[in-house]
Amino acid sequence: MAAGAAARMTAEAHVKLARRYFEEGRALADRNPVQASEKLYKAAEEAVKALAVRFQLAEVLKQAGERGRWTVTDLERAVSQIARRLGPWARASWDAANYLHVWGFHEARLDADAVRERLADVERLVGEAERAVRGAGGRHDR
Repeated sequence: MAAGAAARMTAEAHVKLARRYFEEGRALADRNPVQASEKLYKAAEEAVKALAVRFQLAEVLKQAGERGRWTVTDLERAVSQIARRLGPWARASWDAANYLHVWGFHEARLDADAVRERLADVERLVGEAERAVRGAGGRHDR
């Protein structure tokens, strides 16, 4: 299999997971904000990974691959490069998801309203990853 096809399959797998986690998080938002926060963070994390593959962020992918896992540093580096391509909203969406991860999941301090307020941010990141991966080409290939 060609490297491009393998990367596309990897990006598509991350996008599929991102959408699944997002839908699970949205469904949990009212009844279990702690678990919703974690699902929404995972959705954003998978969206970032998909975009990193799609945009061929070689150094980040190399480091994560060598390590066999992604670190927060890898994700932050990817988000910085993604935001340069897509705009500052990408960083803001990631920051909203990370806030859910820390304050909603680990610290369990957010209520359903606080989680719902951040749904649109995470959904935008997931949606953009879906468009970039499934519609490879267009404005993302600058």
